[in-house]
Amino acid sequence: MSKTAKVFAHLKKGKAITSWQAFELYYVTRLADIVYKLRCQGYEIHSEMVDIGNTKFAKYRLIK
Repeated sequence: MSKTAKVFAHLKKGKAITSWQAFELYYVTRLADIVYKLRCQGYEIHSEMVDIGNTKFAKYRLIK
């Protein structure tokens, strides 16, 4: 199974994913690129910016 397919399956289950989770679970280092490709395929994916202390990162969720 490709990394894109693994991330899509994760999102399809209704789970959100961050770049750190994508790396830990699926060894994905370019989550934003995978999300971009999925959006180009017509999937609606919501990005939420999370701010924890001095760190900001995106959390992605598939919109059904």
